Amino acid sequence: MKVTLISALVASGVALASLSGAAHAKGRLVIYCSATNEMCEVEAKAFGDKYDVKTSFIRNGSGSTLAKVDAEKKNPQADVWYGGTLDPQSQAGEMGLLQPYVSPNLSQIMEKFRDPAKLKGNYSSAVYVGILGFGVNTQRLKEKNLPIPQCWKDLTKPEYKGEIQIADPQSSGTAYTALATFVQLWGEDQAFDYLKQLNGNISQYTKSGIAPSRNTARGESAIGIGFLHDYSLEKEQGAPLELISPCEGTGYEIGGISILKGARNLDNAKLFVDWALSKEAQELSWKKGKSYQILTNTTAETSPNSLKLDGLKLINYDMDKYGSSDVRKALISKWVTDVKMGK
Repeated sequence: MKVTLISALVASGVALASLSGAAHAKGRLVIYCSATNEMCEVEAKAFGDKYDVKTSFIRNGSGSTLAKVDAEKKNPQADVWYGGTLDPQSQAGEMGLLQPYVSPNLSQIMEKFRDPAKLKGNYSSAVYVGILGFGVNTQRLKEKNLPIPQCWKDLTKPEYKGEIQIADPQSSGTAYTALATFVQLWGEDQAFDYLKQLNGNISQYTKSGIAPSRNTARGESAIGIGFLHDYSLEKEQGAPLELISPCEGTGYEIGGISILKGARNLDNAKLFVDWALSKEAQELSWKKGKSYQILTNTTAETSPNSLKLDGLKLINYDMDKYGSSDVRKALISKWVTDVKMGK
């Protein structure tokens, strides 16, 4: 497993006004980050600069990070898990891998997202919302004389054979959100029939949920399934992409943040959660981090490149059920057996 470790620079100290009075944050913070690499780097560096904390992060997908946190539970190597889909973080809470924390900034977060994980008690918090859908490379479709699909069911049509990419739900929280979305849209039997049909058109199951957006932007595939904010970024950078929110309706992710149980730098981990939930940090995610999710802090200004919740056809995504350990393991196991292995 290859991971990227980027240490943020240490800057001069500033005073922190905390609930207990003035305090000065020192020491270290190790972040497992499942957001984009750029967002991880921007947020870690800004936090380190602001609070005089020596920060470092390791970037990996949500599914891979859950496996890593579980493997390290007797000797935790990180303090906080930031970004990526909530479902694996919710599962980590059920597995006893997280430390609960009620941030004073929760009052600024959309009410429905203040304690979003299945295990209640503020084991995880929500920093953004991402809408599931697919991006299409209009140039590649035009060259191949293919229509722009508008619905999930369109993606199973034979003309799109070899033209679609999606991540592997074993390593990607994005792909698990898609899997859970299809089950909630149609029921488990019909969802897996759909996934088997879709499998015939998939050119690659990527490790990361972000990879299909980049590959579609480059024209390596015509269609990438994932979170639409990733495609917004590629479109802003000049890629010939159109973003599709499918006609049947779609699911969404909550980007989570959680403190790991046994964190060696617990005070700084709590401070980082406060930071991640703040107006300043959430606006920084798009102003410098180029991440265009819908923000959860109600006082924060949203990027003009972000989708708006109003007008989107969203399912009533059951975070408790599909964020549970047993359901997640069962669905991924069934996908591996029935879809990927073709049985």
